[in-house]
Amino acid sequence: MDNPPPKRPAATNTLRAYAQDWAHFTRWCRMRGADPLPPSGALIALYVADLAAPQGKAPTLSVTSIERRLSGLAWGYAKRGLRLDRAHRDIAARLADLRREQRRAPARKQAIRPEDIHAMIATLPHDLRGLRDRAILLIGFAGGLRRSEIVGLDLGRDDTVAQRGWVEIGNDGIRIALRDRTGWREVAIPRSPTEQTCPVHALGQWMHYGRIGPGPLFVAVSRDGRRATGRRLSDKHIARLVKRTVADAGLRPDLPRADRVRAYSGQSLRAGATRGDHPARISDN
Repeated sequence: MDNPPPKRPAATNTLRAYAQDWAHFTRWCRMRGADPLPPSGALIALYVADLAAPQGKAPTLSVTSIERRLSGLAWGYAKRGLRLDRAHRDIAARLADLRREQRRAPARKQAIRPEDIHAMIATLPHDLRGLRDRAILLIGFAGGLRRSEIVGLDLGRDDTVAQRGWVEIGNDGIRIALRDRTGWREVAIPRSPTEQTCPVHALGQWMHYGRIGPGPLFVAVSRDGRRATGRRLSDKHIARLVKRTVADAGLRPDLPRADRVRAYSGQSLRAGATRGDHPARISDN
């Protein structure tokens, strides 16, 4: 659903997270025969190291996530009339080591292949949202587009400085114009011989049944799923869509589901372009 339910107050969510952090730490202490009280810098430094390189199936945490855990521990100690010195030399040294280890380029996301995109769109329903999301995936893959470029597209050119990109459908396929820092560039996506996997056909279906007129091309769908609104999607929708359909399609079955989802993102649609797997023809104006 495109309209998420209202969020709980931040304070409630934060306190719940702190309570979970404290429970995790005290359970960790019990398993090692250690006493969580009073706070020990050396013990908490060991806990921090374990969070960064856990045993078993526990997820590896980033320094940011570990610092959030330490906030939960500070809350737990404060509830018991004690103070956690997060600047303790053992804790600070361990965090500094982790920052150096984790200060590297982000991992390259898994590239989506033609057979992958076919499996992904097969998981989508044949309702209005499914038509929209099918067009998003096929055009994003075929054009090698960034997720911000996908959601920034308009139907038709309006010649305003605010316009980020526009599309038009012709007999041969789709013409996409995109604005970047150096000016405009064009991407041409030809028709595919198979209708079920043709980005041009998918876009036409979404525009027809969504009654898309001049303005934002990819928009939210009403709660009842019966009509397209005028509200442009955010680029986060693309990332969520890719991750959901990757998981539903069962890509990379050799990986646990959580690792499988982490391996893909909105960037994966564009990553396929570097492999030469997309049919778009690109030119610069």
